[in-house]
Amino acid sequence: MAHVWLIGMMGSGKSTVGRLVAGHLDRPFYDTDATVEATAGMTIMEIFERFGEDGFRERERTAVAEITDDAAGVVATGGGAILDPVNVETMRNAGTVVLLSVEPDVLIARVADNEDRPLLLDGIERAIRSIDRARSGLYRSSADVVVDASHPIETVAEEVEAICNAL
Repeated sequence: MAHVWLIGMMGSGKSTVGRLVAGHLDRPFYDTDATVEATAGMTIMEIFERFGEDGFRERERTAVAEITDDAAGVVATGGGAILDPVNVETMRNAGTVVLLSVEPDVLIARVADNEDRPLLLDGIERAIRSIDRARSGLYRSSADVVVDASHPIETVAEEVEAICNAL
């Protein structure tokens, strides 16, 4: 069985859904952001501050590539992983890419209290809407399957599990 790659905006539930699905299917769970942090020995915020977004994206590309060598599992990617065509190609070659799609208003409510997201430092609502406009087409074109993730997390996880079981 190949990897299942969860893509989508920050706050779409990739990590939470990924952990649930991996646990229910008894498969490994991977998180590219956690992999980047562990490898760098610093938080994503610190990486952005020290090396900028380009430095973070380079580390993210390495994390995506390294995960493809691990046992097939469920992978939560960072929200911007699809900005790199190499990541998209790597994910598609190593499994199924599932977009967790959520409307901006829902995302804004979900991330309103989070101060650990570097791309939100200039205002959450404006940033979410801007990022959504810039990435929505790329998310859809990168995905093999789209799941409406504005439902309760358990419902979303069940739908992703059904996709995994159908593979």
